[in-house]
Amino acid sequence: MSTAPASAPLYLVDASLYVFRAWHSMPDEFQDSQGWPVNAVHGFARFLLDLLERERPRHIAVAFDEALDSCFRHRIYPAYKANRDPAPDELRRQFAHCKALCAALGLDVLADREYEADDLIGTALHAGRGHGLRGVIVSADKDLSQLLLEHDEQWDYARNQRWGAAGVKARHGVHAHQIADYLALCGDAVDNIPGVSGIGTKSAAVLLSHFGSLDALLERIDEVPFLRLRGAATMAARLREQRELALLFRQLTTIAVDAPLATARPGFTRGNADADMLGGLCDALRFGPMTRRRLLSAAGIETSSPSANEFA
Repeated sequence: MSTAPASAPLYLVDASLYVFRAWHSMPDEFQDSQGWPVNAVHGFARFLLDLLERERPRHIAVAFDEALDSCFRHRIYPAYKANRDPAPDELRRQFAHCKALCAALGLDVLADREYEADDLIGTALHAGRGHGLRGVIVSADKDLSQLLLEHDEQWDYARNQRWGAAGVKARHGVHAHQIADYLALCGDAVDNIPGVSGIGTKSAAVLLSHFGSLDALLERIDEVPFLRLRGAATMAARLREQRELALLFRQLTTIAVDAPLATARPGFTRGNADADMLGGLCDALRFGPMTRRRLLSAAGIETSSPSANEFA
């Protein structure tokens, strides 16, 4: 059966990445009408406007992390992401503003207390394929590369780098469908997943290149000592000792595709903007006149011509 390219892209935005990036890079001089900092909101708004103006997406969803300490992964591995400090109240407020801004612009907002943004993106991509859409995952997160199929792509927006499933191996040393197994073996320090002791990134890539999958590797551990791989005998012993841990780690590194998306529109088609809500946010967040104009334009709301001295 031939696989023709899907007709339209579904943009899936890993919002938290860009909110955190703005939080760390934007000056803290931006304050809302109540005196709270809104630097992350201003930075996120600029990113979002750039994306909307550049791509003019018809199908789009923006995923936020509400499961930073309540995700199902914490129940099966309490140390999951335990190395991360909780977000300060000043930032939590800004996440709420960013979600409101997306909703006011008519974008589907995905958030859940049990599932992380990666899971929401994975589920949305799985659902979008049922509508004949191909995925464009807007994120630099390597975990998300496991979701890529033939016509999908991932987009590191800040570096303006795009790659498809075929490009994952050049970036990470393994194929897209092997990413979860790869991270289970070598670990992921960002998420506090240690991996199998003694197996690093290069060793994990070699093992998966030879065996194809974690399951096949664990079934054929007796073959590992004979590989042309430094420390192969020790790796075999560690894999025997830590077999159950490796399988547990793969549960953590595998992105779910069955998260609840009850509030999403069919096909994640962009909806109508809420002019009143958008205007209220512009006032509350004290956006400058140029940012206001861009937001209204992105929302399809007519505006008058800008004056010469308007600025963001």
